[in-house]
Amino acid sequence: MANQYETVFILTPVLSEAQVKEAVTKFEDFLKENGAEILHKENWGLKKLAYSIQNKKNGFYHLIEFKGEGDIVDKLELTYRRDERVMRYLTVKMDKHHVDFAVRRREKMSSK
Repeated sequence: MANQYETVFILTPVLSEAQVKEAVTKFEDFLKENGAEILHKENWGLKKLAYSIQNKKNGFYHLIEFKGEGDIVDKLELTYRRDERVMRYLTVKMDKHHVDFAVRRREKMSSK
């Protein structure tokens, strides 16, 4: 049975808009090629970091919600670690409360 996951990753702020888009597309394609179903994605844009990472104070935030088998998380995070454009990442398994919250959040965003 496939689980639902949410991953947030931060890309380095020195990238151009095209490079950011290419990096996000790379991770989306990786998920699709490994059998995941992308449920939702958000571009949070350039945001200030809570603390400096690699002497950078800003980063491009992206969120992807997907459904997939458990081993895909390890593969995705290995891909993040190998990509020097990714400054930080976090992937969590969504429980039923998190899924309900995400659905309500998406509905609220789409109604605006």
